[in-house]
Amino acid sequence: MLAEALSNLTQSSHPDLLVGFNKADDAGVFRISETQALVQTVDFFTPIVDDPFWFGKIAAANALSDVYAMGGTPVTALSIVCFPEGEMPPAVLAQILAGSEETVNESGAVIVGGHSVKDKELKYGLSITGLINPKNLITNAGAKPGDVLYLTKPLGTGIISTAIKHDACPEELMQRIMKQMATLNKEAAEQAVRIGAHAMTDVTGFGFLGHALEMAKASNVTLEIDTNAIPIIPEALDFAKAGYLTGGAKDNQKHIGSALEIKGAIDENILHTLYDPQTSGGLLVAAPEGSTVEHDFSKIGRVLAKESDTKSLGLH
Repeated sequence: MLAEALSNLTQSSHPDLLVGFNKADDAGVFRISETQALVQTVDFFTPIVDDPFWFGKIAAANALSDVYAMGGTPVTALSIVCFPEGEMPPAVLAQILAGSEETVNESGAVIVGGHSVKDKELKYGLSITGLINPKNLITNAGAKPGDVLYLTKPLGTGIISTAIKHDACPEELMQRIMKQMATLNKEAAEQAVRIGAHAMTDVTGFGFLGHALEMAKASNVTLEIDTNAIPIIPEALDFAKAGYLTGGAKDNQKHIGSALEIKGAIDENILHTLYDPQTSGGLLVAAPEGSTVEHDFSKIGRVLAKESDTKSLGLH
């Protein structure tokens, strides 16, 4: 829907606009000097967990992730609030804001204000501004044949969030998943910068395969992915088998379509997790072969020269 709406708009053009909305990247980047550029993004959504404090933390980590995915450093944040005044107590909003502030403070950025409106449905998120030296900018368009692909967080949060909404998720798992979604991608991004990553994106609403496709197309390469190497939350496979799937996953599968080539037999529940929309997911990183990485970087595949005009992703 968004792609269709944007297709009729004139693309912004400016000599200092390094990354605009036409790039399908994680954030916009605008150069303000030879050594400094602004990294700007915004993200908000409805609650995916019942605990308002953790919802605030997750929403903040999710928004901050877009700046990290460009290799930038977040510096300021603005809260965006849609709140059903009169239907929920103000204490709920206070807890959301407190959780958000805790995570933003952890990132080193500062909340400088925000905006709120009355709405029938609760929504919360943030607009984040970061900084980066233009020479160090990492986009989703730099993957090179021979690169290794890494993923920094396990998949399956969308499926488990669906189980949470149906009261089917055990408390221990719920706590573990909330902690994962609230974990910043700060250290992972810093490691990606240290190993000289050529391309990077965070895995969120379009699912792992959707964001992998964006990287493949932007870089004009084919991504070859080993499904056995992809980190997946084990319980997500059980919930997928039980039918706790999202409508977003079906949309993602439809969007990817024939760009994906599946080689061999792959468990359908693993495929469900690869299409599954993630909230505050990990980073997908393309880096030179031989890079020394830490335990949170799972090697999941490689970058190949473009194989055909129609195939951008290969699964085996």
